[in-house]
Amino acid sequence: MSRTLFIADLHLSQQEPAITAGFLRFLQRETQDADALYILGDLFEAWIGDDDPNPLHQQIAAALQALPLPVYFIHGNRDFLLGKRYARASGMQLLPEEQVLNLYGRPVLIMHGDTLCTDDEGYQRFRRKVHQRWLQKLFLALPLRLRQRIALRMRDSSKDANQHKSVEIMDVNPQAVMETMARHQVQWLIHGHTHRPAVHTLTVNGQPAERLVLGAWHSEGSMIEVTPQGLSLIHFPF
Repeated sequence: MSRTLFIADLHLSQQEPAITAGFLRFLQRETQDADALYILGDLFEAWIGDDDPNPLHQQIAAALQALPLPVYFIHGNRDFLLGKRYARASGMQLLPEEQVLNLYGRPVLIMHGDTLCTDDEGYQRFRRKVHQRWLQKLFLALPLRLRQRIALRMRDSSKDANQHKSVEIMDVNPQAVMETMARHQVQWLIHGHTHRPAVHTLTVNGQPAERLVLGAWHSEGSMIEVTPQGLSLIHFPF
């Protein structure tokens, strides 16, 4: 059966070995008969450079490299610094932040999803700042230990800021969703980021449309499966 798989928001880290084990089982179990695997960002909890000798990163790269199918990656807000060196080691192909796929005759827009959260103005200002190439190059030129300290401080600040934000502010803006789908002329959108898995029905350009949101891998796995018959959001135990 033809099938293409999508995942996001695993937030892999050495502190969460159960999620890593669940991901490795997922790769072994689900990818053998799939056409492709798309990772829509936040595969890792944090990324401070391809030169980080973290053994978890090496373990995941080896597992992805060994897969019998193409693997594609869109950067998330946690791992937006993941670069070409790690992509080569993993056998992943890096994609732009918005990509339209032709899946079994169906045009589908895929993205991480953070750019749709336009009501969170503080985050969007931060995102624009850290996505400046000169600043990224400056950060990656710093000693590894200093980058680790900066990343830890930024993560703590982000957690503190999010505690004071409403769920609505951190979710997608409906108008941003409509405008993005209309701009790409698609009726299907797949994204992650919000950690609010669901299938939303809407109308875009006067036509029925669907927005499918991947779940985060906190206590169970989450994937979207696209086949010639349709799109499905699937949860499964680690």
